[in-house]
Amino acid sequence: MRRLERLDGVRGILAVYVMLGHALPLTAMPPWLGALFAHGQAAVDLFFALSGLVIAGSLEHYNWRLRPFITARAWRLLPVYFLVLGFSCMAEAQGNPLPALPWAGAAARAIVSPGLPHPLWAHLLAHVTLLHGAIPNSWLPYGWVTLLGPAWSLSTEWQFYLLIGLIAPRRFFLFALALLGLGAAYHLLPQGGEFSRAFLPAAAPWFALGLASRLWLTTNRLAPFIICFAGICLLSAFTGAEKLLTALAWVAIMLAQQRGWGQPLAARPLLYLGGISYPLYLVNEPAERIAALWLGPLLAPHPAQFSLAFLAVSLGLSLGGAALLHHGVEKPLMQRNKKFTSIIIAPPVRQ
Repeated sequence: MRRLERLDGVRGILAVYVMLGHALPLTAMPPWLGALFAHGQAAVDLFFALSGLVIAGSLEHYNWRLRPFITARAWRLLPVYFLVLGFSCMAEAQGNPLPALPWAGAAARAIVSPGLPHPLWAHLLAHVTLLHGAIPNSWLPYGWVTLLGPAWSLSTEWQFYLLIGLIAPRRFFLFALALLGLGAAYHLLPQGGEFSRAFLPAAAPWFALGLASRLWLTTNRLAPFIICFAGICLLSAFTGAEKLLTALAWVAIMLAQQRGWGQPLAARPLLYLGGISYPLYLVNEPAERIAALWLGPLLAPHPAQFSLAFLAVSLGLSLGGAALLHHGVEKPLMQRNKKFTSIIIAPPVRQ
């Protein structure tokens, strides 16, 4: 499948949306503005669908072999992740910025943790192995969002990589149906709050939608896409109307790949944001915490001034940090990975 540049533009938009959704609850901006960016879960669901679309092609590129596929994904994701995880731990060790922000409400408390969790070693081990999204809440309370909040979805992604890599399905539609059924069972059967939304079955329908989208784009088979889309629409009766609207947004994203009106998604600024979207998605929350810790004690008596200064500083730190990680770590390792790939999947030379 040819590279769809417009998907990079979508990634950039989603990453900026999540960044603003994390920043605005810490400000004294009008509530309606925060409400516009209060659907971060929907943005992450779209990221999962994007992953289903792209990762299937990546596995196919590695001739359905698990080891080179997982190795490539590890080199692609883990170096940036571990650097940001260390930065986030240092930021949490500095304390809780919320006491200096009296206007911060429930949305801010849901994003900003009070400090390093206990026992720290258990949370660190869970995050280092990327299994924190699959651990029951009774075993490690709030373990899926401690240390580095946005990394919960990375744990979900990693669970998906392992599953698709172990099964290595050549019939993506059957695998998509299995994922859809897994998601339906998870949402319809009583869970008792034992797992968080970072557990793979909670996001399985979105990965299924992404796999079906790949079939649509590569083979013009629309039926698998319609079936997965209809399944998510039916599940929305139990999971909430936001899931239905998110599925409709995904339909618009797919149509935008093939229609002239989707061309703005390939604008250079959006493509660049798409290029740095992964480190931007991870680094924005600890960067915003640092900005709040710096500015809160200085500007707490002046909510409007704090809000403007905080947005400027936190967004600057997030974008600057993401660009530094992309050009200094992510991009060089991606180039190294391409050289490695060209060796392991090269066809044998016949004598």
